[in-house]
Amino acid sequence: MAVSNSRGGETSTSQAWNPRLALLVAATFFMEFLDGTILTTAIPNIAGDFGVPAADVNITMTAYLMTVAMGIPLSGWLAERVGARKVFCFAIALFTLASLACAVSPDLTVLTLSRILQGAGGAMMVPVGTLLVLRGTPKSELLRATAFLVWPALLAPVLAPLVGGALTTYLSWHWIFLINLPLGAAAFIAALSLVPAGTGDRTRRLDWLGLLLTTTGVGALVVGLELATAHPDGPWAAIGAVAGVCALAAAVLWMRRAKNPLFDLSVFSTRTFRAMATGGFVYRLTISSVPFLLPLMFQTGFGWSPLHAGIMVAAVFIGNIGIKPATTPLIRRFGFRAMLVFGSLASAVSFALCALLTPETPQALIFALLVCSGAFRSIGFSAYASVQYADIAPFQLTSANSVSATLVQLAAGAGIAVGALLIRVFDGVAAFPADHAGPFRGAFLTMAVLMLFSTADSLSLHRHAGAEVSRPGQARAEGQPPPPPGAGRVQPR
Repeated sequence: MAVSNSRGGETSTSQAWNPRLALLVAATFFMEFLDGTILTTAIPNIAGDFGVPAADVNITMTAYLMTVAMGIPLSGWLAERVGARKVFCFAIALFTLASLACAVSPDLTVLTLSRILQGAGGAMMVPVGTLLVLRGTPKSELLRATAFLVWPALLAPVLAPLVGGALTTYLSWHWIFLINLPLGAAAFIAALSLVPAGTGDRTRRLDWLGLLLTTTGVGALVVGLELATAHPDGPWAAIGAVAGVCALAAAVLWMRRAKNPLFDLSVFSTRTFRAMATGGFVYRLTISSVPFLLPLMFQTGFGWSPLHAGIMVAAVFIGNIGIKPATTPLIRRFGFRAMLVFGSLASAVSFALCALLTPETPQALIFALLVCSGAFRSIGFSAYASVQYADIAPFQLTSANSVSATLVQLAAGAGIAVGALLIRVFDGVAAFPADHAGPFRGAFLTMAVLMLFSTADSLSLHRHAGAEVSRPGQARAEGQPPPPPGAGRVQPR
């Protein structure tokens, strides 16, 4: 997610909307997102094979997530300097080879180092892949383009427990990584033919101080969030979070003064992009907590088996997929603001209803609630993914894409950390006497209240916000202010 304020950038030989390229990029996203969470189910098996405590294996997940988050700021600059096609193909190759290294690792140290390499590949695949799809996509096709890119983030956290559990149970934990080999090889071959060739800007200089401050800040925040989940009693989680915030604040101050900053922070002056960083961040944080809270509530609170809980959580996946064909027509019909308000408000209601569930609640009713929750989740994700680029000028695209990807990573980590913290806060609270699911009820109610902040932020958007994307050709006829200069097509000049 590295950004640049350069108005030049890579020159592409193709400027047409390419659904096959979008599908390829979405497939690589799915591999990266899935590998970020799938390892959880295999931790006991890995610990047994390596002869280490299960808690020690968590370092492999932390190392992966931290590398992805820290690598994103550099990836945008690499795409501009070397060329997005070269960087994307290299990222796929690195991710695939690192997956092989993970599968054949003889001990925890080698596995952790291999996961770091895998994270480096993932850090380049996601933002650079997004950039490839968005470049050359007309605003009228932006909804379709982002529809392809949203589904991996929706499905991977939900499918990870099922896929990981099945591979570990019926094969071995090694297959969690080996499955990436044929997928990665196919993606690499497809990328060579589908990704348009382009030349990078060899004169593009790297903002070393901005990169150092940004990666340090993001890394410290990720570590702090991970520690808040795994070791909440120690002081290091708070120290990491504070250090991360301070480093990022210093990065912002530096980049406002720098001649060639890592990120073009003027993207935040665009209200539709800023919505992603305010209400959108809260939305992703709360939504990311659900795949973490639900299985725990069903197993710890209701006494269900892991398989029973996993099957029920799959209802969220059904809702995600079921509503997907309708998300674009809904946004075109009602506009971004209306769908953002609806998606966040309906999600808040679904969280509150989850807090009322008991082991005696009819399972058909629980399943239906989770299907609806998944549908609301999909609507909000799709709307935020599109509206953030609606009014971004072409020369700002790399920066906007990098900033967005970094915030998405942080929101996902924060969702799990906040969920774990809330469970501890509500554990033993008198409001839930002799109720094993009590802490989870408090967590879901708190998440419902948090989600209302996203609703309030969406209500402050202009009625025609992002209309150049949601209702192309009608925006100015209905009185919307004209888009910023050069924002008619999401591609570099």
